Amino acid sequence: MKKTVFNVVTYTVTFLCLQLLCLWGVQALWSWANPESKGDLSATAMVIAMALSSVATLAVFILAHWAMVSPTYLRSRPWAVFFWCVLTSLGALVPSVYLQELMPELPNVAEQTFDMILRDRWGYVAIGLLVPLAEELVFRGAVLRELLQCCSRHWVAIALSALIFALVHANPAQMPHAFLIGLLLGWMYYRTRSILPGVVYHWVNNSAAYVVYNLYPDPTLTLDDLFGGNERTVLMAVGFSLLILLPSLYQLWLRLRPAA
Repeated sequence: MKKTVFNVVTYTVTFLCLQLLCLWGVQALWSWANPESKGDLSATAMVIAMALSSVATLAVFILAHWAMVSPTYLRSRPWAVFFWCVLTSLGALVPSVYLQELMPELPNVAEQTFDMILRDRWGYVAIGLLVPLAEELVFRGAVLRELLQCCSRHWVAIALSALIFALVHANPAQMPHAFLIGLLLGWMYYRTRSILPGVVYHWVNNSAAYVVYNLYPDPTLTLDDLFGGNERTVLMAVGFSLLILLPSLYQLWLRLRPAA
């Protein structure tokens, strides 16, 4: 148990330190190259910092053998699983936003940062491609794998990993959504012992956020605003999304299994 706690703390602290080191490194170089900026990073510099931190995270966790990377699951040709992961992620978008809007409003301390990254044309490389890979490798491939070896009840391990995943985001407005997604991604990993289904889900979720933000850049936009203030239309959108989400989850329940 002590070894598990030590390893989980090591993985989490290392992840956070890599984020901060890359941010500080880019900030130092940016300040040196642009003294008039007074340390304020441009959108492109923020994207570079996020991309570097993801690449550094992948390199450290793979080279240290903290997370196992193997083509075994991909060789099982899980294309149907990936397809249902895509639909599950798309089906969860509107219900997730609707649920978040029903909750008390939490402070969004990272709003300006995400605004800069999502507006940048290279932001998708960091948010949509690299972040899903790095976060799945760390929080499912390392943290959850370690917890599953210790916890006799897999849902305890999944819930703990989801809680860590939510807290690491360090943004109260993101934490409920990150926790719920963490539960689902953890279940996918538990059923397959592969991060790939989670990477697909995470990629679709982040890609949709990037697309929606660039179509509707107002951060205060709500579902009610999006559907012209018609509550009935909002509920219909939630219902339609659930008709995609629930069957997709059922299909995943039938198909998720480790590679033979």
